[in-house]
Amino acid sequence: MNAARRKTIASALELIGQARELLDQAAAEEREAFENLPESLQEAERGQAMSEAADTLDTALEGLDDAIDGLAEL
Repeated sequence: MNAARRKTIASALELIGQARELLDQAAAEEREAFENLPESLQEAERGQAMSEAADTLDTALEGLDDAIDGLAEL
């Protein structure tokens, strides 16, 4: 792989890392907001949607971690 492509991949890794940090923060905030709800609201539709959103963000974070690991090996 030439230097130009390595530089492009390094730039992409930096951007993916920034995106990961933002999503990690959003996931933590959503999880905290869910946990601060009264139990009755946690079990309601709104609470379930919040929990599912946090789970979806966690899944996205796992995908980004895989991408970072894979690109770092290049």
